[in-house]
Amino acid sequence: MLREFKRPQKLMGNAFEITVVSNDENSANQHIDAAIEEIRRIEKLLTTFSDESQTHLINRNAGIHPVKVDWEIFNLIERSLIISRITDGYFDISYGGIDKRFWNFDREMKELPNLELIKDHLKLVNYQNIILDRNSQTVFLKEKGMRIGFGGIGKGYAAEMAKQMLQKRGVNSGIVNASGDLATWGNQANGKPWTVGIADPENAKRPFSYMNITDMAVATSGNYEKFVVINGKKYSHTINPKTGMPVLGLKSVTIFCSNAEIADAMATPVSIMGINAALNMINQINHLECIIIDDQNKIYSSQNINLK
Repeated sequence: MLREFKRPQKLMGNAFEITVVSNDENSANQHIDAAIEEIRRIEKLLTTFSDESQTHLINRNAGIHPVKVDWEIFNLIERSLIISRITDGYFDISYGGIDKRFWNFDREMKELPNLELIKDHLKLVNYQNIILDRNSQTVFLKEKGMRIGFGGIGKGYAAEMAKQMLQKRGVNSGIVNASGDLATWGNQANGKPWTVGIADPENAKRPFSYMNITDMAVATSGNYEKFVVINGKKYSHTINPKTGMPVLGLKSVTIFCSNAEIADAMATPVSIMGINAALNMINQINHLECIIIDDQNKIYSSQNINLK
């Protein structure tokens, strides 16, 4: 008889949970082990905290010389740059040098960072200064002090890769939940589609709506979990790479598409670029949908969304 086997695991600094539908506990556990190993492998590849990682090497040689990398990293950076172009630079992996330096959302922040300093550092944020060379398989950051980071796409990439690996291993149904970014395929053990609840920003524990999803990825960017209040104003942890300032006015953005990496990457720019521009962009891209909730709890959704 089919059952759902779940395992929570801290990975990439986030709470992951892997669900596998199977009729055999032993093989389910082996599949989950393999998925966890795959996510750990990706974490090592992408982390900026380890001197061993290629990402760290790229950053250390910014403005000095190109760095030869594995194709996996090369291709991920190349896809990131495509998303930067599509989103007019509102998604930008060269944002690595700013967020932690100026904004710390552990609620201990009492005042705004120095805006002049932020402006100064913004000169280093420009995806067009990430130079890829296919022939030599290298990545070069043009400006000294530039940094890349995969915070906006890494979790989704890991979820997508873990899902694909489980599918290759013959797992017909499951979910990789990367701290709220989901990659789903197949159906629940009872044969019904997976359902996802869209969190109510006023009450994160209680969804305001459900959607049936299968073979679908969902990513949510919300400021109801991570924010600081300074002088009575709420600043969310989503930072606009063009201004270095947090986004105001939105409570959450949820993206739906078939690929978890793309869903993860699109959640941030959609939160930043303004509701009309975001809906306009999403409506022009096939198989990409979104739901946006603003600070007044008004709900906006792209053309093909059917909320239950």
